[in-house]
Parts: sequence; C-alpha cells; structure tokens
Amino acid sequence: MKTGLSAIVLAGALVFGTWGGTALAAALEARIDLSEQTMKVYRYGRLQHVWKVSTARRGYVTPTGTYRPTRMHTMWHSRKYNMSPMPHSIFFKGGYAVHGTEYIKNLGRPASHGCVRLHPDNARKLFQMVEGVGPANARIIVRR
Repeated sequence: MKTGLSAIVLAGALVFGTWGGTALAAALEARIDLSEQTMKVYRYGRLQHVWKVSTARRGYVTPTGTYRPTRMHTMWHSRKYNMSPMPHSIFFKGGYAVHGTEYIKNLGRPASHGCVRLHPDNARKLFQMVEGVGPANARIIVRR
C-alpha cells in the first residue's frame, strides 16, 4: 500500500511539475546573466555550454524573469528595426527573443535593443536543443 501511494504521489508530481511545492527542473534551461553578459545552458541540470551574449544597451531593457519559449523561427526579420535578420529566433516575451547576430564583435557587452544576441553557431545549437526537448520543456531565465 505504501509503495502504491508513493507511485501515485510521484506520478502527480511529474504531471503537475512540482515536488514538495518546488518546481521540477526544466529539461533545458538557458540562464542569461545580464551583469556578466553570458548564457549558461543546462540540460537536465547539467551545464552544457557557456556563451557570450549581448543584451540591452543603454536606453533599452532586456526583461528579467523566467519564461518559456512562445514561438520559434529558423529565420525572422525584425519589423521594428529595419528588417534586421534574427536567425534561429526563440521568442520568450512579446517581441523579445534569443537569436543569432552578425555583430559578433559586440558579444560580451550590452549592444542590443533588448533581445539576447548570440553567435549564429550558438543560436543554431540552442534552437536545435529547444526543438529536441520541446519548447514546453525549456526555460529562458534572465537575471541581473
């Protein structure tokens, strides 16, 4: 009886995504540190990659918080910023996305209008990783 109850509790935790009131870790987490201008990518809790990023420059904001990808595009062009290319875009809040950039010399310092810019090769890798686990199982975490 005790074993059966434990299995039911565990199954409920898996279905509802909590264990003892604590959220279970996402299959994939992209943790962006605004002060360090880095992204650390964790898969099932294990560090896989550390990449330089560019986030919002002075006068702009990169929103902080924890998000799920809302939509993904292999190639997107910004309607707001002169149709600028945004390869491997992973949108996480409205028009904010993690995406590749051609301005790789600026990686490691604030330079964007608010999006999180990555080297195009890293953006492609992250995009493929999110596709692999599914957007519902991925998190984008932005902290100061």
